[in-house]
Amino acid sequence: MSYSGEYLVKLARRTIETYLKEKRKIKIPDDAPKNLFDHSGAFVTLHHVTKGNKPSLRGCIGRIESPQSSLIQSTIDSAIDAAVRDPRFPPVVYDEIKSITVEVTILTVPEVLKIKNPQDYFDLIEIGKHGLIAERGPYQRGLLLPQVPVDQKWDLQEYLNYVCLKAGLPSNAWNDLNTKISRFEGLIFAEKTPNGVIAQKKIN
Repeated sequence: MSYSGEYLVKLARRTIETYLKEKRKIKIPDDAPKNLFDHSGAFVTLHHVTKGNKPSLRGCIGRIESPQSSLIQSTIDSAIDAAVRDPRFPPVVYDEIKSITVEVTILTVPEVLKIKNPQDYFDLIEIGKHGLIAERGPYQRGLLLPQVPVDQKWDLQEYLNYVCLKAGLPSNAWNDLNTKISRFEGLIFAEKTPNGVIAQKKIN
């Protein structure tokens, strides 16, 4: 994937600022790079930054790849949702945005892992490289981005447990072949400081 991550992060910030100040969704800019109209998923993550403290999660919502939505539209929609519709947090207010960093993760198309034994997952999933989706039936689905297990210092079994919990399933549901596990990769671009320099983020 070769995308203008800096463009998307700036667009996500402008989307949030405009929505919080004017209560309207911005239109896709006329100067948007053509490859941002690809059908790719995107997640927008917000972190609250205070001097001397570790950045804290302030919102994270996104969309998986869909033929009905482009990467750039997914970024715009996810930016608004991350700011005001993440049920884990109160909505961001306009004055708060100056202390928030914006991060955009561009997703590859998810790949369903076809296995015969649940232990096969340990050969197919790499922490720091793969995000995971757990699904069962039409309504139970959970997703974790590639950076999450690294940030949380999970091993692979914990990672599988938590993605199942995110889907509303028992933590050991990945042992059941009726649970579908998919993997994907992500390109992460983030502000180093609020409204500051933007760089591709490596997962260590």
